[in-house]
Amino acid sequence: MGTSFSRIVLRSVSAAPLVAALTLFLSSAACAGSSKTCSKEVTGMRCIPAGTFVRGSDSHLEDEKPAQKIHISTFYMDTYEVTNAEFNECLEAGKCRDCLKDKTCDYIGARYGFRYKKPKQPVTGVSWFTAREYCRFRGKRLPTEAEWEKAARGPDGNLYPWGNETADCSRAIIQIGENDKTAIKGCFPARLEPKWHMHTAEVGSRAPGVYGLYDMAGNAHEWVNDWYEKSYTKCGAACSGNDPKGPCDGADKCPGYRMRSVRGGSWWWTADYARGSKRRANVPGNMPMADYHHFGFRCAKDAE
Repeated sequence: MGTSFSRIVLRSVSAAPLVAALTLFLSSAACAGSSKTCSKEVTGMRCIPAGTFVRGSDSHLEDEKPAQKIHISTFYMDTYEVTNAEFNECLEAGKCRDCLKDKTCDYIGARYGFRYKKPKQPVTGVSWFTAREYCRFRGKRLPTEAEWEKAARGPDGNLYPWGNETADCSRAIIQIGENDKTAIKGCFPARLEPKWHMHTAEVGSRAPGVYGLYDMAGNAHEWVNDWYEKSYTKCGAACSGNDPKGPCDGADKCPGYRMRSVRGGSWWWTADYARGSKRRANVPGNMPMADYHHFGFRCAKDAE
């Protein structure tokens, strides 16, 4: 009987109004997060208002293509990269070590030593698992790759948090010079040997970018939640539209994927790495030693 009724309706009503109504319904459902606003202040975080932004680039690397408009719902982002002092609070609470227990990582922290462990420097050398555990400890989460890029570039698809002018030491903590044997890392006054003596800076040592966030370009690379897919086109719906979360929605396991995305550039790399659309990937355990890097992170939070 239900089938007969459906046929009667479809024959007696024009398809156009039905399609229009369905489109309106789906659009409203997809953008439900847009009704959330920046009406609440969250200590240590900035609100990123809902709206579209230009994600990716048609002018740079293949994994940044194509440039595409993406809609992101209102969310909050840490104003600064997570510092050593903040991370140590998690360790002192007996947390942020789960990956050592379940062997999804084999080390936590900066292997380059005390020069990287001052209280206001960004915590580095942590796995994706540890970054996620810390964010959960704070009642937050890791940002999606799309959220991170919007927070770094703003709504207009700028190359950097401050606009389209190339990164330099007045704006970001990066490497100056292309030759690794002579380059100056971390915007130090002069090159030091060994080169890891040129270390990260305290968070917030440069002016904030769009949305009032610091160090979205340079200082420490930052883990995001997504599995890394080198082709946005291949990723399809999971990497486009409204609030994309990447392959498998960032679930713990995702068949065919082994690396998570990393964003933002660092003291160790040149200006190009600090571009807002520049992508990088690494195994989430940040191990073995060949895959170990001094990555940091910051957390995000849903708007209420």
